[in-house]
Amino acid sequence: MEITLYNKDGKPVAYIADDGETIYLWDGRAVAYLYEDKVYGWNGKHLGWFVDGIIYDLYGLRVGFIQSKCPVATYAEPAKYAKYAKYVKYTRYVPYAKPVFRIGYSNIDLKDLLEEGSID
Repeated sequence: MEITLYNKDGKPVAYIADDGETIYLWDGRAVAYLYEDKVYGWNGKHLGWFVDGIIYDLYGLRVGFIQSKCPVATYAEPAKYAKYAKYVKYTRYVPYAKPVFRIGYSNIDLKDLLEEGSID
């Protein structure tokens, strides 16, 4: 079952595919994936963490949420585009040290964070 990811304003930005790993934007691009509790870009860059349904940036600030963890009312999901073929994943960079996770919000939007991992 696909899991929608929302930004801090409750807008659907991306989703985790049925494989439980690949993160797609609504336009069909695979931009990131989950590995253990980390979020990696398709380009190998460590983008943040996914812990208990919340995506944190590298500083431990909240960036995205699954619906049940979103602190605001969520918007309806848009129609999904067909998924693009996935590129081969680049080698993962060494992960950053895990920060203390905080309840504050990151200045970067979830879509911008995930697009940092895109290779197209």
